[in-house]
Amino acid sequence: MKLEFEPIQPSAGSSFTLLHYTEAQEGGILWHYHPEYELLYIPQGSGRRHIGQHVSRYEGGELLFMGPNLPHLSFSHEQKGPFEQIVLQLRADFLGDAFLKRPELAAVQHLFVRSAQGLSFGPETREIVGEALRQMLGQPASRRLLTLLQLLYQLAEAPDVTELHAEMGGSGAQVKEQKRLGRIYQYIQEHFAEPIGVQELADVAHLSVPAFCRYFKKMTSQTLTNFLQEYRISHAQLLLLEDMPITEVSYASGFNNLSHFNRTFRRVTGLTPSAYREQKAG
Repeated sequence: MKLEFEPIQPSAGSSFTLLHYTEAQEGGILWHYHPEYELLYIPQGSGRRHIGQHVSRYEGGELLFMGPNLPHLSFSHEQKGPFEQIVLQLRADFLGDAFLKRPELAAVQHLFVRSAQGLSFGPETREIVGEALRQMLGQPASRRLLTLLQLLYQLAEAPDVTELHAEMGGSGAQVKEQKRLGRIYQYIQEHFAEPIGVQELADVAHLSVPAFCRYFKKMTSQTLTNFLQEYRISHAQLLLLEDMPITEVSYASGFNNLSHFNRTFRRVTGLTPSAYREQKAG
């Protein structure tokens, strides 16, 4: 199974991503990695747990905390019948570079270090943290952030935790390539609303333009143009859920031409921006 890089965007108006799935996702990326930490909660059921070099099964639900760039198999893979999961994804610097260096956060910093092995939590912590994640789904952004900080402390102090020893221990070349792709993705994340030229990203990657194009296609299975368009449309989908005029959504997502935005949006999603907004509102 091919290892793929998964680009992740923070939720609208937030410094991290919170997703709620109520059915297994068909297709999509299966064996993947990303530079964000991931907290995954499955309230009930059983399934396959494949994280890094660790392979096992979980029963009665699952609560996992995984470190950056730790390959894992989508937990909805091969699932049949009822399925639910809540996924929280964040970068170590989601509150600034010095966030984890605060003395009050020493336990959380240690939690982040341990997550490189993959951490699975027992029923007691799963119930407490799972309920907190459910509450976050309906909270405003400010309250959601406070709940997250409390949740991280609960994970850091949980006694019912198992290290899965999932760290891949990849070659130096693999680590170097993952870091290179992480730099590229971070640049796109910070500048996607502006025009981005291939030369800029080639400079970030320390590659020539032809070498960068070959590298990017190999690592993401997409051309840079398609990747940027899909990234910008993904951001536009979030903005369309807010009360923002479609023209403003277009410009805020990196499109300088409304007609181009409409055509691209329809090609990627199968809907016009207006139809997408109406569908989600309904």
